[in-house]
Amino acid sequence: MERASLVIRNGRIVDGTGAAGFAGDVAIADGKIIAVGRFDGAADAEIDAKGQVVAPGFIDIHTHYDPQICWDRLATPSLEHGVTTVVMGNCSLSLAPVRPADKHKLIKMFEKIEDIKEPTFNAAVPFTWESFGDYLGHIRPGLGINVGALVGHSALRYFVMGPDSQERVATDAEIDRMCALLEQAMADGAIGLSTSYVDIDEDGRPVPSRLADMREKTALCKAMAKSGRGVLQTVPYFIDIEEQLKNIEELGDLSLASGVVCSLAPITYSPVAPDNWKRSIAKLEEQQKRGAKVYGQSMPRSFDINIILSETSFMLYSVRKWDLLMQKPLPERLAGFADPGSRAMLVEAAERRILPLLRNMTIGRVYAPENEKYLGRKLTEIAEAAGKSPADMMLDIAVADALRTEFQIRGAIHADPEIVSVILDHPLIHIGGSDAGAHVTQFCGAGDTCDMLERYVRGYGKMSLERAVHRMTGEPAEAWGVRGRGTLAAGQAADVVIFDPATIARGEEIFVSDFPGETNRYVRHANGIDKVIVNGAVVLDKGAYTDARTGVIV
Repeated sequence: MERASLVIRNGRIVDGTGAAGFAGDVAIADGKIIAVGRFDGAADAEIDAKGQVVAPGFIDIHTHYDPQICWDRLATPSLEHGVTTVVMGNCSLSLAPVRPADKHKLIKMFEKIEDIKEPTFNAAVPFTWESFGDYLGHIRPGLGINVGALVGHSALRYFVMGPDSQERVATDAEIDRMCALLEQAMADGAIGLSTSYVDIDEDGRPVPSRLADMREKTALCKAMAKSGRGVLQTVPYFIDIEEQLKNIEELGDLSLASGVVCSLAPITYSPVAPDNWKRSIAKLEEQQKRGAKVYGQSMPRSFDINIILSETSFMLYSVRKWDLLMQKPLPERLAGFADPGSRAMLVEAAERRILPLLRNMTIGRVYAPENEKYLGRKLTEIAEAAGKSPADMMLDIAVADALRTEFQIRGAIHADPEIVSVILDHPLIHIGGSDAGAHVTQFCGAGDTCDMLERYVRGYGKMSLERAVHRMTGEPAEAWGVRGRGTLAAGQAADVVIFDPATIARGEEIFVSDFPGETNRYVRHANGIDKVIVNGAVVLDKGAYTDARTGVIV
């Protein structure tokens, strides 16, 4: 019998196929699984998983770790939540291809769309590459987590067309050039292409991908398909449900023309537009009946967010007067929000554009002694007691804290477990949309995997453990072409998570200062995750990272 490097014994095996869990062993050698069930052979090391679940490592199909992976090959804190594979490069943005002269444009788009700040790029993203393959070559050494990398359509388009990419459709020659670059990127290890129907750049203009016509999109999908795999990921024009439905139909056309899988993120429930999720899923079902492979993405967590005026906030993009101030250096920003002469104008703009957000705000962290009495209270209650409007009160509190106050918005969107559980269980919805690695000063996207198991399996009882694990492992691996992963079976890569189903939880959100460029972020540290194994090596052991760095480009 073959000797194992590692055997996991006595666990409850939930293999990622959706089949019922069973007691048994998982044996590993040379980074792959060699036996599942019973293994009587010798091993270099053993793990006793009694009382715990042994499952495939989770796959997060919607992250933005492209910059962070340059200095943090572990993509923290996703590994802590049992994630062994992340797909990055979503929403039309990747860090390659890029010319040295154009890197600032790419940085500014990342800063606007993903809230990853320019000082962070300047401190830790070297841009020593030009091609997508060279970028992958830069991040490959020392990976602790597996990475699937999408080519960003906006990056690709800007590389070929320059500023014209935001002005017009592409010529045939330009499309040919984009297709050649995409084919090479796929050969070099890309997993697909990402685009966007909605995003804007730092000047409020549509990102390059939004100028593409169907000639270009179809050609790119066909070029991607030549590799034998490939996913087209996109963000719909969620501002208008009618446009979103048209986007889904267009994805159906692209899938039928090329054979690629298309993925749309996110599909969420909002009480403001309570039927939109139903209409979106109905449109997905319509595309399936046509023979197209189009899926939505949704996440288990409610769309909770924090607004800190000293940081960044995409929630304020629609309030132009606030957004302009948010782009200024902190001293000028503080002076602008504190200016009595502009207060009435700022208040009127906020209450015209984001009144529902203001009504849902609770005061989180505060810094000034006079603000301590507001901690944990609703902004509307504080404002009413003071005889002020919510926006006026918000600015009073924020200015006293030098704009560092944490304004929390909880349970406003995607928060009804009865409805969200229906979305999460639909066969045309993939578990995704985490945004881990992006918007880091507004929320921590990592942790959806634990949230799914903590609330929808253990807490609400809306989904079986086997179904939930399948949704986060075998399903995305098959649909996204993450080959040789996603299930526990002989011959598969040994990506494994061992967890306690009775205690697994995503942990509290914590605001820390650990990003390059002296910038901040929210993180979550999971509970109940015992070990995370990547390609046969234990990378996380009881919450602590080991020295193993066995991740690969998938």
